[in-house]
Amino acid sequence: MSSSDEFIKEITLRICSSLDINESMSSAFEYLRHQVPVDLLTLFILDERLGAVRRIANAFENSCHVTVPEEILPLPEGLLEKVAARNFSAPFIVDPEHDEIFRALAPVMNYKGITDFMVPLRIRGELLGGLVLRAGGEGRYTAEQVKLIGGIAKPFAIALANALAHEEVLRFQAVLLDDKRFLNRELYGSAAEDIIGANTGLRNVMEMVRQVAPLNNTVLLLGETGTGKELIANAIHFSSPRKQGPFIKVNCGALPDSLIDSELFGHERGAFTGALAESRGRFERADGGTIFLDEIGELPPSAQVRLLRVLQNHEVERVGGKRAIPVNIRVIAATHRNLQSMMTEGTFREDLWYRLSGFPIIVPPVRQRKEDIPALTRHFLAVKSREFGMSIPPSVAPGALLRLMEYDWPGNVRELENLVERELIRHQGGPLAFDLIGPNQTGEAKTVAAGNAAPSPPSTLDQAMSAHIIEAMKAANGKIHGPGGAAELLGMNPNTLRWRLDKLGISYRRRERGRSTGK
Repeated sequence: MSSSDEFIKEITLRICSSLDINESMSSAFEYLRHQVPVDLLTLFILDERLGAVRRIANAFENSCHVTVPEEILPLPEGLLEKVAARNFSAPFIVDPEHDEIFRALAPVMNYKGITDFMVPLRIRGELLGGLVLRAGGEGRYTAEQVKLIGGIAKPFAIALANALAHEEVLRFQAVLLDDKRFLNRELYGSAAEDIIGANTGLRNVMEMVRQVAPLNNTVLLLGETGTGKELIANAIHFSSPRKQGPFIKVNCGALPDSLIDSELFGHERGAFTGALAESRGRFERADGGTIFLDEIGELPPSAQVRLLRVLQNHEVERVGGKRAIPVNIRVIAATHRNLQSMMTEGTFREDLWYRLSGFPIIVPPVRQRKEDIPALTRHFLAVKSREFGMSIPPSVAPGALLRLMEYDWPGNVRELENLVERELIRHQGGPLAFDLIGPNQTGEAKTVAAGNAAPSPPSTLDQAMSAHIIEAMKAANGKIHGPGGAAELLGMNPNTLRWRLDKLGISYRRRERGRSTGK
């Protein structure tokens, strides 16, 4: 047997020989088995969360005949507290016959015909777990061996602490990867057909997205505030070969003029007061991916010049810097402003306009795609109900969807989202009526307009019902059944609506088909 110093040195070198704790344990085991009796070497912790003994690593010969305990051994009730109360510090030989703790573990540890030598492992006085040397037969360890093995507690404690820290890092890495996959799925879901209106009101827009997404050219999104330009930018990026790269979003209108150059293009240390270290700008952070410049019309002239240089040369120059930094990026810009009018006024560079507008996509306002309003309403009801902790979204009152479709929505999708949120806050039970539509949210504008208009003669009930149903049929493009159909808009059963159409003598598709075939 080696001397104590040589033994501890060799064990320390072996247990620290690899980042993989199982490899380190195997190396240590190969040396130990030639120095002391050992058929199985086990590193374990007391896992309070599981209320169990959990094996971190072990090493043994394939031909050994001793029992290898399970990876997780649940502790009998109350035993964890007894272990915590016992001051395990010095190495000892396990005595299941006279020690109540190990007697309680005997049914799962199978101590018969073996000798277990336990080395408690502590870091800064705190008990982490232990090292167990198991040898076949009884009474296998001498007092001299007990003393010798006690000297390896420190290197094994450090190895155990490192293994637990590495395990925690891997756990957080798995959580982050799972979060990334989830977010990519959420964002990628809006990259194609899952965008609401992709097959109806936004059909032409999504066709342009499919055409341009695989390419690298600059895209300019034009449209009123609240039409969903950012969603279209998401769709372009996450349908492109760059989808695994970064997607950096910048609201140009939200950055102060004094900071916009530094934020977008970065700065060198000492470039200005407070620049204590170099900083990468948004363009550098987007390298290998896409940068989305929302409200591009708000860029000041100095930033417009720098942006033009990026688009022309594919490189940025930091504020206070003298070297050009190459960047591999795609630029998607968006604005609700008339850039051509701004060019005439001299507030937007003409050469930048031509660089940006190679492939413009106009996102239509909600008033031009009213067929999407029922689907958008259902979507926002589901999302906002989850946010408010409602297990089931409230239903929509008969005729409410038609009322929403008759409104012009100057605030576009954002206004509709706000209205749904407001309705849910006001909800006191029953279907949602959506009876407060418009900026004043009181209905006064319609009341005043009605008060100034000449009174019209009253209609019969059938005439009023017929007019209302015809409006719904027009809004649904003649469709009766299914999402966005007239039955849904009116809050009626489709069969009831067909009966009502027949009763009122209103033509619809199925009846016209029946007449044309002679049925």
